[in-house]
Amino acid sequence: MMNTKKLNELANTIVNYSLKLKENSRVQVTFTTEATPLVEQLIKEAQKVGAVMVLDPYVPKLNARLAEHNTDARLELLKKKKEFDVNNFDAFVMIRTGFNDYESMDVPKEMTRKYGAMTQDIDDVRINEREWVLLNYPTDLDAYKAKMTTEKFNEFALDVMTVDYQKMSEDIKPLKELMERTDKVRIVAPNTDITFSIKGLSAIPCTGEKNIPDGEIYSAPVKDSVNGVITYNTPSPYQGNVYNHVSLTFENGKIIKATCDEDDEKLNEIFDTDEGARYVGEFSLGVNPKILYPMGDILYDEKILGSLHFTPGRCYADCDNGNVSSIHWDMVLIQREEFGGGEIYFDDVLIRKDGKFVLDELKQLNYED
Repeated sequence: MMNTKKLNELANTIVNYSLKLKENSRVQVTFTTEATPLVEQLIKEAQKVGAVMVLDPYVPKLNARLAEHNTDARLELLKKKKEFDVNNFDAFVMIRTGFNDYESMDVPKEMTRKYGAMTQDIDDVRINEREWVLLNYPTDLDAYKAKMTTEKFNEFALDVMTVDYQKMSEDIKPLKELMERTDKVRIVAPNTDITFSIKGLSAIPCTGEKNIPDGEIYSAPVKDSVNGVITYNTPSPYQGNVYNHVSLTFENGKIIKATCDEDDEKLNEIFDTDEGARYVGEFSLGVNPKILYPMGDILYDEKILGSLHFTPGRCYADCDNGNVSSIHWDMVLIQREEFGGGEIYFDDVLIRKDGKFVLDELKQLNYED
C-alpha cells in the first residue's frame, strides 16, 4: 500500500514545482497501470491549476514485442506520433515502472539506431524546449533489484522522490560556480585515472525539475580533451543487455578501447552506433542524500551520493560540447570508501575524496547532519 500523503506531496511537487503548470497548460502523462494511484493525484493537482491533461497508457512488454518486428512503415508512424506530441503539448510526464532489463534484447539494433536518428531532432525539442518530468513508479521488481521488501522499497522510493529539492537547489549553487570556473578535471579511483577540460561549459543543477528522483549537477568535457581510463563499478543496462565493470580508454576525447565482464563485441557495437557514440556528452556528480546503493536503474543510480557519471553519446543543448549522437549512455562510478574510494580534482585542487566534498563551501552537499 502506497503512502497517500507522500503521493500527494509528490504530485504537488511535479505539478507546481517541476512543471509549473498553469491554466490551460497542455500536459501529456504517459504511464503504466501500476502507477494509477500517482496519476489520480496528478489529475487532482492539475485540475486545481486548470491545466489540460491527456493520458497515454503504455505496456513496456507489448511495446518490445511490437518493436521486434519493426518496419520502416512502423517507424515512420511512430515518428509522426512523436511529432504530433511535441507540437501539441507544453509539458510531459513519463511514469515508468520497472521491467525486465533484457525484455528488448531481441529488438533489431539496426532499427533502434535508425529510429534514434530519425527522431533526434524531435527529441531535442522535447528535451530542450518543453517542460518534462521522468520518474519510475516503484514495483515488486524494483524492490527485488534493490534487495528490499516491497513495503520497504515503496517507502524508500517515495522518500528519495520527495527530498527537499528547494534546499538542494540552494546547497548546490557554490558547486555550480566552482565548476564554471574550472578548466581541468582529474578523476582517480581503482582502475581509473582520467583527465579532461570543462572550460567554458555550463554547469547545470538538477534539483527536481526534470528527473524524479533527482540530485545531480552536470557539465560536459571539451570534446577532444578526454584522456585516460575510467572503470565503472555499477551495472550498466542498455539496449536489452546489462554490462558490468565497463572500462573505457580515451585518447583525445575518443573511446579507443572498451571492455566489460560480459560481451566486448556487443559493447563495442553500441559505441559504433555513430561517430559521436565514442565521445562523451556529459560529466555529472550525484548528490541525492537518500540514494546510496546501485540497483541497476539509472534514474536512481546516477543520483547516488558520492557518485559520478561520465556519459558517452549526445550532449545536452544547455551544455553543448558539440557532440551529436543517437545514444546517451549514463554509466556510474561510485567513489565512497565502501566502493573503493577515489578523488576528484578541479585544476589540481582536491574537491572530493571518497565521495565527500572537502572544500568548506561544498560540505553542505555531504548531507551528514
